[in-house]
Amino acid sequence: MAVAVEKPEERESTVEARFEALLLDFLAHLEFERGLARNTLDAYRTDLLQFGTFLATRHRSATEADRADIADFLADLATGNGQPSCSPATINRKTACLRSFYRHLRREELVDSDPTAALSPPSKSRKLPRVLTYAEVKRLLESVGAGDPIGLRDRAMLEVMYGCGLRASEAVGLDVNEVDLRRGFVRPHGKGNKERIVPLGRQASAAVRRYLRAGRPELVGSAAQSRLFVNFRGGPLTRQGLYKIIRRRAKEVGLEGRMSPHTLRHSFATHLLSGGCDLRSVQEMLGHADVATTQLYTHLSGERIKEVYFKTHPRALVK
Repeated sequence: MAVAVEKPEERESTVEARFEALLLDFLAHLEFERGLARNTLDAYRTDLLQFGTFLATRHRSATEADRADIADFLADLATGNGQPSCSPATINRKTACLRSFYRHLRREELVDSDPTAALSPPSKSRKLPRVLTYAEVKRLLESVGAGDPIGLRDRAMLEVMYGCGLRASEAVGLDVNEVDLRRGFVRPHGKGNKERIVPLGRQASAAVRRYLRAGRPELVGSAAQSRLFVNFRGGPLTRQGLYKIIRRRAKEVGLEGRMSPHTLRHSFATHLLSGGCDLRSVQEMLGHADVATTQLYTHLSGERIKEVYFKTHPRALVK
């Protein structure tokens, strides 16, 4: 039997299309989860498109690139290779962009190893994640009406994300049979497809019941669909779709620019610790492999406790 041979130009076109999909997902992550400014996003897009063009000349995809490809790309930037050479500051920026891009691919388990790992990262202090107060979370949740299927879906999704501390990918990947309303827990699949069990509170359970009863059937119709959260056509909700929903709902209550899908997860962890939950339990619910990752929230909860103390205790401030 004859084997079809992929022509070089077909291979290059495939690489470019694949790279564009990876690029769009990365930029969505930067915008909605890390809240980067538009100018920064444009710079990252330009830098990565330049890298994608370089890889296409080698008929390589981003997931196939190795350390040699990265080194050659940066060397071409320094020497110019027929083009004006880049300044050291520009090369540093593009290096940081590549490192961030491949860290994202590594987190998403699209690459087995990071070809930029040997590059020296620019020194930068670690930023604490954004956290909403309980009053802000309550305002957000209660602002979502339940008069139509979309409202029922959005309320259930936000309640589950905050109530269970789910990542964006875990929320959109949740199947109906992974939610046990009778016993009150969900079974999300986290990084490495590792399943964990997280309690589902009364408010979230009630919102999911309403959605399953009067919202999801209207959206899905007669189609066979296993995913819990679906789009307006009844298909699986994508992570980009979830970003847009949260951005719209946040804007409606004056939280625009202050939250992302991950903000609800951060708030979940911080509020649990502030309420007295032990660190190991929070680690299990978040699905962190290392408790050191969870310990970041102990600082946040401590800061929150101090804030409440100094605002409310009559002898907190010496006049």
